[in-house]
Amino acid sequence: MAQSSTSSSAAPVSRFAPGRVRDIVCLGRLAVDLYAQQVGARLEDVSSFAKYLGGSSANIAFGCARLGLDAAMLARVGDDHMGRFLTETLAQEGCDVSHVRIDRERLTALVLLGLKDRDTFPLIFYRENCADMAIDEADFDEAFIASSKALLITGTHFSTEQVNRASRRALDYARRNDVRTVLDIDYRPVLWGLTGKADGETRFIASEGVTAHLQRILPLFDLVIGTEEEFRIAGGKSELIDALTAVRAVTPATLVLKRGPLGCQIIDGKVPASLDDVPVQGGVEVEVLNVLGAGDAFASGFLSGWLRDRPLDACARAANASGALVVSRHGCAPAMPTPAELDYFLREAQRDPQRMRRPDRDAQLARLHRVSPARKPWPEVLGFAFDHRNPFFELAQQTGTDEARIACLKGLFVEAVAQTERDLNLQGRIGVLIDDRYGQDALNAATSRGWWIGRPVELPGSVPLVFDHGRSIGTTLTAWPREHIAKCLVQFHPDEPIEQRLEQEAQLRALYDATQASGHELLFEVIPPKHASLPQGPDIVYRALKRLYNLGLYPEWWKLEPMDAAQWQAIDALIAERDPYCRGVVLLGLSAGVEQLSDGFRAAAQSATCRGFTVGRTIFHEPGHAWLAGEIGHDELIARVRHTFETLIAAWRAARGPQAPHGTSPRVHQEQAA
Repeated sequence: MAQSSTSSSAAPVSRFAPGRVRDIVCLGRLAVDLYAQQVGARLEDVSSFAKYLGGSSANIAFGCARLGLDAAMLARVGDDHMGRFLTETLAQEGCDVSHVRIDRERLTALVLLGLKDRDTFPLIFYRENCADMAIDEADFDEAFIASSKALLITGTHFSTEQVNRASRRALDYARRNDVRTVLDIDYRPVLWGLTGKADGETRFIASEGVTAHLQRILPLFDLVIGTEEEFRIAGGKSELIDALTAVRAVTPATLVLKRGPLGCQIIDGKVPASLDDVPVQGGVEVEVLNVLGAGDAFASGFLSGWLRDRPLDACARAANASGALVVSRHGCAPAMPTPAELDYFLREAQRDPQRMRRPDRDAQLARLHRVSPARKPWPEVLGFAFDHRNPFFELAQQTGTDEARIACLKGLFVEAVAQTERDLNLQGRIGVLIDDRYGQDALNAATSRGWWIGRPVELPGSVPLVFDHGRSIGTTLTAWPREHIAKCLVQFHPDEPIEQRLEQEAQLRALYDATQASGHELLFEVIPPKHASLPQGPDIVYRALKRLYNLGLYPEWWKLEPMDAAQWQAIDALIAERDPYCRGVVLLGLSAGVEQLSDGFRAAAQSATCRGFTVGRTIFHEPGHAWLAGEIGHDELIARVRHTFETLIAAWRAARGPQAPHGTSPRVHQEQAA
């Protein structure tokens, strides 16, 4: 039940009108942020950038959605690649983008940002006649605004005649329909034409015109959020308490004053003679990477409680924690926390505040940030593995064909998989494993289709493990599309000689750390060697996985050989205990025949973690040999590959029976709030 914002003895009374299908509509800036990756460098000297969703309103919408609210974005993007990136990023996070309009005449806004030091961030807005500043009254109707509990608008969207008119119309609709209204003052002098075009860093310039404009709209808001500088521009006074008093003279809104590392102060009535008379809602002290994005995270955290009718002090606690986490990370939108992160961070900060001064160094928090946001679900992985390198080289040798033809062969495999996906309606369930030695063109063709794509990093047959492109695995990953899963086959036995085991474990640790930094998902393919000198038994795979978990390695995926039902039960229990966020297990084939693989599918039928299979030589060896030898053409190759692949798909599904495919591993429910 929602907590009342009134006294505990009164019947619960919501701040919001009942029956609303959305929590919040966010109107305002929607842009691409290009964040410098070289921290400490002048913007002139930066050599590479990370691309993120940006724009104050969009960041808030994203943050609200990540914290489990039903958020909608109201803006425009250009009919361009960056506009599609923004809408897809919002939608993936669960944000409603039905009212993000496509502007055919203008480009999506862009921002370049440097990180010189904790408080210095050279910033250039590329917003000349951009799409989000062309939002029009015709882009939305009254019913859309009335569908929400609240409407948020940021100050920039009152800075020109066009956006002011559209924002005022949205406010009119909101006031008529008992929609609560929120203003994030978001004062950027450059966007009001008060500085040079390249001076996006300056945060405050006094302006009577801006103050007068803001004071005309302030009466229309129920909640106003701003920094000390932003309330000074809203109130038109140099002294903060005088500015707050001037703001209160024109609006009865709840005022939320952000005080940086101190936390915040909330004024829900008369402004006192001194700010010392307003309780400070303390924040968590952290070491700052850069303050960019902290305000948007603060607003998201505050609204996550406010829109659930939680007391204002609880709203402030979530707001302060959200802001603290974002200032310790690179970027804004992708740095936003989930409920699981907020809960962990606040609990640990209370228990050990000194350790939480560096949240960026806390492994558990970093893991929660990686795994608890919304991810594309994979209820099934029906995979064709042709990432092999040595077997294809051997096929070329056996058939006396040019090694260069292997690339064409792998391209035909992609076409076969695409036909299977289309004809069997398997969108969202198809997987492939492809290498970049012979399969780079095939990888390019498979990418951006929505497939599960694994890509090997190991040097084939290496024991101890060696990476295919050298020890600097992080350098290798920088050139990979984010959707590619780093797949590492390791011949790992928990009882292997200590020197070999330590070397293998060190390599796996290096790979794990590299994927944590790069953002790629990770798959460990664990095949215990069958040497006579090593113990064998039904628990070897279990013990191998347990050892890797004990080392703090948590791959999103495991690839394992077929096991009996009892072994699967043990693996399921281990994963549930150690990593409930694990994406699952896929079965490998090891050149087994279709019947033998079908037996393995049946043994895994009741597994809660097995998602499917990625089988290779069983599918490609015979038709691949015939094609390389010139015995069959393209169409026959594709037909034979499809036949075996689709036979395995049918066997997998028959083994699972009429039950629906298992879903993905549980995600912390977004309704949890710190």
